[in-house]
Amino acid sequence: MQTCGGQASSALACELPVTRYEKEIVDVVKKNDVVVIIGETGSGKTTQISQILHHAGSTEFGVIAITQPRRVAAVSVARRVASEMKVCLGEEVGYSIRFEDRTSEKTRIKYLTDGCLLREFLSDAELKQYSVIILDEAHERSLNTDILLGLLKRLCGRKSPDLKIVITSATLEGEKFSTFFFGCPVMKIPGKLFPVEILYSTQEPVNYIESAVQTALEIHTQKGPGDILLFLTGKEEIEKAIMKLEDRIRQLEEGSCMDAIILPLHASLEPELQVRVFTPSPPSCRRIIVATNIAETSLTVDGVVFVIDPGVVKQHQYSPMTGMYSLVVVKISRVQATQRAGRAGRTRPGKCYRLYTEAVFENELPPVTMPEIQRSSLAGAVLHLKSLDLKDINVLEFEYLDPPSRSSLEDALQKLFIIDAIQEDGSITHLGRRMAVLPLEPSLSRMLLAAEEAGCLSEALTIAAMLSCESLFLPSPKKSASHKRDLEFKSLPDGMGLGDHIQLLQIYEKWHEDGYNAEWCKEHGVKIRSMMFAREVRRQLSQIMKWEDKGLSRYRRKDPKMLALRKAICTGFSNHLAHRMQQHNGFRTLGAKTHLVQIHPSACSMEVDDDGLLPEWVVYNELVNVGRPFIRNVCAVKGSWCQPALMKLSKLSVTKLGGAQSSTLPSVEKEQKVEKPAIEPLSATQKDLVAAARERFLARKQARTK
Repeated sequence: MQTCGGQASSALACELPVTRYEKEIVDVVKKNDVVVIIGETGSGKTTQISQILHHAGSTEFGVIAITQPRRVAAVSVARRVASEMKVCLGEEVGYSIRFEDRTSEKTRIKYLTDGCLLREFLSDAELKQYSVIILDEAHERSLNTDILLGLLKRLCGRKSPDLKIVITSATLEGEKFSTFFFGCPVMKIPGKLFPVEILYSTQEPVNYIESAVQTALEIHTQKGPGDILLFLTGKEEIEKAIMKLEDRIRQLEEGSCMDAIILPLHASLEPELQVRVFTPSPPSCRRIIVATNIAETSLTVDGVVFVIDPGVVKQHQYSPMTGMYSLVVVKISRVQATQRAGRAGRTRPGKCYRLYTEAVFENELPPVTMPEIQRSSLAGAVLHLKSLDLKDINVLEFEYLDPPSRSSLEDALQKLFIIDAIQEDGSITHLGRRMAVLPLEPSLSRMLLAAEEAGCLSEALTIAAMLSCESLFLPSPKKSASHKRDLEFKSLPDGMGLGDHIQLLQIYEKWHEDGYNAEWCKEHGVKIRSMMFAREVRRQLSQIMKWEDKGLSRYRRKDPKMLALRKAICTGFSNHLAHRMQQHNGFRTLGAKTHLVQIHPSACSMEVDDDGLLPEWVVYNELVNVGRPFIRNVCAVKGSWCQPALMKLSKLSVTKLGGAQSSTLPSVEKEQKVEKPAIEPLSATQKDLVAAARERFLARKQARTK
């Protein structure tokens, strides 16, 4: 992929609507500390505003930072701007994302994720290296963007007058943002280069995937040239739709229509496969791109004329009342629908086929997307706020654009208190400050610090790196709900019967022993790119932890270092404890809310006793609801290691944890007590299941003995 210079783009940039407002943009930014710019889809705001301000001299005082909600967007836009400016990527124009920094002393325009900018507050609370901070795609309302909005508002009253803040979006509630930032001006830039015709369905489809496939087929066989962009909710739906399209296009009479190239586009797609989407199609050939909502704003695919919008999106939701994550398909907002339609008018007049009625659009779609801050776990964000050590900050009363629920904040404070990140009065601990510096979730950071103290940091670094991979295993040729069987079939390590964390460590160690060989990965069904990513993450974490790596060693199950490692994992994830029921393999989670759960089928094999029962105590990374509650990424631990966390859970004062002064506390504090869960009696069905499981275990044991 090209990283220097480039042909394109300057001619195209001159045609973008935002370039016609160059003088107005420079003037309004120069005269105001904060500006909201609403640039519609296709206006060129993401690529051009930074260049306009650079040419106007803003980079004489510092770097221009442009935040993006997604890693892939920060990288792709930086590449495009470097190409337009005919400079090498990483010099005048660069990007910074988690575990990858392509900037230098020459960098004047820097694209970075909102999370990276948030971490920069830790080392420089006034962001002195920047002259302009542009929060792009603010309408997506990512968690980090909302935290940044609150911090930048605090900064406005005490900053250098040279720092300018620009908030940009395609479909933003401009007045709401203006009110939040002391009535700052709102500038609107028209955007669509070409008109887009909106076509609604006459009725709700029974199956939106089938309806989307059929619509794409009708466009392909009946309409003129132009690429098709079809939105679906996730990887599995995309693969299913592509199979259907390929089968039906193969059945068409030869010569009845132009050829077609069908391409997937989603966040977990290998980068070299993502690049294919941006390659123009051959003559007399149409591209059909089947994508997630990553194509709404993060990536622009030129050549799209037809958009198919089923009106749904897959959304992560976290409930602080249950401590449970769920991945649910929900209706998109009207803002998202507008964004999707705008993809069709970039190069010529286009059409957007909405697979829902106009009445649904008007009456059932929410006006804006629910902010991520109201549907996410806030432990990481709250730790960042605590670590900034701002004198008058109270995370329960921090000024958010859209405040999260109090229960979400209380849940985050409890999690941080249990893993020693904050004290009973809400002040951050020394451990908490060190945890905040690491670009990891708080539990993983705490695990590393515990491992450092126990002398097993090398192994913990490997586990943290492997858990940072979005997807590790190649799709199985079998339609199996469990990776466990696939791994056993491919003779991968089984985690010594201790759980997934130890298995991930063993996989990395075996790859290391084989010389980091790509063939080893292919043979064992592991993604080489994920393993290379884990290797780079491990290297960077080693540097941050100032760990001099002396190579990897293999350990047996009962080695002291393996015990120390498991104890460190327990310390890190002590806010995610689960205790097995006495007579069956169900577990009860421990915390302010308890749940009866099972270990997820994707877990590796774990050791069972003579009665077929799993370890009594485990820690887990995630509690998910996929039809019923499961715990995922599980490690067996000892009950004695859990006692410090259980003591902390027994009595919590959430108001004090928030950082409030005693004078502002309410007269009556609610203290949360977590009692030891009672063991529920088994039903007749459960007794039958236990008996059957025991019989199967004894039969396997007898077979092994023979």
